[in-house]
Amino acid sequence: MALRNHSSITEFIRLGLSADPKVQVLLLVLFMGIYLLTMMGNLILLLVIRADSNLHTPMYFFLHHLSFLDLCFSSVTVPKLLENLLSKKKTISKKGCLTQAFFVFDIGGTEIFLLSVMAYDRYAAICYPLLYSQVMSSQLFERLVWASWGLGSTLLPGLGTFFLIFFSYTRIVSTILSISSTTGRSKAFSTCSSHLTAVSFFYVSAFLHYLMPTSGSPLELIFSVQYGIVTPLANPLIYSLKNKEAKTALRRTLGKCLQW
Repeated sequence: MALRNHSSITEFIRLGLSADPKVQVLLLVLFMGIYLLTMMGNLILLLVIRADSNLHTPMYFFLHHLSFLDLCFSSVTVPKLLENLLSKKKTISKKGCLTQAFFVFDIGGTEIFLLSVMAYDRYAAICYPLLYSQVMSSQLFERLVWASWGLGSTLLPGLGTFFLIFFSYTRIVSTILSISSTTGRSKAFSTCSSHLTAVSFFYVSAFLHYLMPTSGSPLELIFSVQYGIVTPLANPLIYSLKNKEAKTALRRTLGKCLQW
């Protein structure tokens, strides 16, 4: 009777970014700083959107959920990475690995759907400005958000939502170019520039991370860090620095906090 190997895998070894203890300390400080900034930036954005009535619009409702997703995504990936840099035993249990992978794909999938919904919102705002309040009713944008949460765990949603975003921005660009005045074109473009920047950053990071062949090269590790750690920090920076409404609301909220 042939002998069989009945051993089972209970944990995985994480190779990490560097075996040099000094480099690991530097990475620990760097990633801890990025994580704290990510948490602080997204929490502030959540607070400002909730506190300022001028931001109670569909776009900021979507952004509110996007910031929450970034908080969740960063909290799923970064703490384990920091633990890995601190620990001598660089392993993760099989259940822990599967749990982390599930939440990474679920949250990432939800964010992809939400970005496509935000692209549709910008399409409606620019292409149908007079009908925007009817097209993007409160019932519709709430349903779109909950649909994004529900569809986040379907397989391979990225390609389909990418085409939805591409279609929306094709119509947006066409509409902007048809505006006769330079001021009008500039104002129309400013309403979608933050979202376009965020979408570009997200998809470029994701494509470089998932489409590059696995080789363990330094460049691959950089793209992995950019996608998993830097992207959740980028969104609050993009929307706060490029958006006048968000900057004004942030100043108002900080002013009220200082008065208390």
